[in-house]
Amino acid sequence: MSFVPFVVTWCNLACQAEAEKLASLLSLPCEEQLSHAPLRPYSLQVTESRLQLVYSSGGVSSTLFAEFLKGPLGYRIAKGGGRNQLIARAVGLKMHKGKLRILDATAGLGRDAFILASLGCEVHMVERSQVMAALLFDGLKRAKLSDKACSTVSAIQVTVGDALGVLKNLKVENAPQVVYLDPMFPGEMKNALTKIEMRIIRDIVGGDLDADQLISLALQKAQKRVVVKRPRGAPTLANTLPSFEVAGKSSRYDVYLTGGANLIYD
Repeated sequence: MSFVPFVVTWCNLACQAEAEKLASLLSLPCEEQLSHAPLRPYSLQVTESRLQLVYSSGGVSSTLFAEFLKGPLGYRIAKGGGRNQLIARAVGLKMHKGKLRILDATAGLGRDAFILASLGCEVHMVERSQVMAALLFDGLKRAKLSDKACSTVSAIQVTVGDALGVLKNLKVENAPQVVYLDPMFPGEMKNALTKIEMRIIRDIVGGDLDADQLISLALQKAQKRVVVKRPRGAPTLANTLPSFEVAGKSSRYDVYLTGGANLIYD
């Protein structure tokens, strides 16, 4: 399920029942997190406000959790440029009539998927790690409590499983117009905060060693295009040149038009 030892913890008695339920669901040990006891390297911690992943090393702790309404993502959704932003251009949103169906095969913490859903897309997120999926479900549950975000959350579906299997089993009538991929990049990140977050996610999920297989299958399944998010200087997946790219300062979107009957060009 994960690549590192995990334990589910709770901070007070009010959270104990929820922690025990989650531990049973994930087949993980469960124990109270006492203030004087050192944290294990990784723990899923149930608090009264959210579920968070705690990483402890050298006496310093870092937390990871899904947050869609506050912080940088909340600001981006409110002030980030709407349909003019790079990701919207990459998926071809401006030229599409009706709901654009997108399969995000590498969901992670769901940030890009939530942005696309907030712009009116129907998004199917696939996440292979049960730990990451638990964080996702928690973030979506909290977001749904907001009147402003309720419709966005309703446009999102989450599947816990292997993306290759999900793509292989897709029927023609359920094929998405767009398959979106943001595979783990093996190189080092320059931003210190990004380094910590990416290290945690890599430890949990592992490397995306099937990324080349994933894009090959995605090109067969997507009705209109496959979009791959990459760091600006990273090589293309499977040495396959995109139809075009939408580039920003630190990252780019490689766009592969799939030649469908109703192909939409950006």
